[in-house]
Amino acid sequence: MAADDLETIRAWRNHPNVRSSMFSTNEITREEHQAWFDRASADAARRLLLLERDDRAIGFVQFQVLGEGGIVEWGFYVAPRAQKGTGSLLSHHALRFAFQHAGFHKVCGRVLAFNEPSIAFHLKFGFLREGILREHHFDGSRYHDVFCFGLLKSAWHD
Repeated sequence: MAADDLETIRAWRNHPNVRSSMFSTNEITREEHQAWFDRASADAARRLLLLERDDRAIGFVQFQVLGEGGIVEWGFYVAPRAQKGTGSLLSHHALRFAFQHAGFHKVCGRVLAFNEPSIAFHLKFGFLREGILREHHFDGSRYHDVFCFGLLKSAWHD
C-alpha cells in the first residue's frame, strides 16, 4: 500500500457495509486516516498490503506482528462493490504472502460474534476457533463477544 491508495482505502473503510463489522465503527476523517497511515507505514511490525486486479485495487489486508516467533494478527476488507469471490482471492494471496514470503508462523484473527460472514470465511480457509473473549467489545451501547481464530503455517494449504 502506498500513500496514493489512502483515499480509496478510506472510502472502503467508511462504507456502511464495511464499517458495521469493524471494532471501531466511526467514520474516519482524512486527517485521522493520514495519521494512521503515517504511524502504520513507519512501524516495522506492520505490513499494509493492497490487492489489485487488472491494475485496480480490490482489497486491503494488514498484518500486525504480535511478538517474537512470527505470530501476527490480520485485518482485511474488500472493495464494497467487489465481485463475488474477491474475499477468497484476497485471503489466498494474503496467506501466501504471510507464510511463504514473510515467513510467519501463525496468523490470528479476531471477529465480532455477530459477524457470521467473517466467521464462516475464517473457517473456510482453515482457521480454527481458538477461543471466545466474552463481552470483550463495547460498541457504545452493548457488549459483544469476540471470537479468536488462528491458522498455523503447518496447517495452511496453498
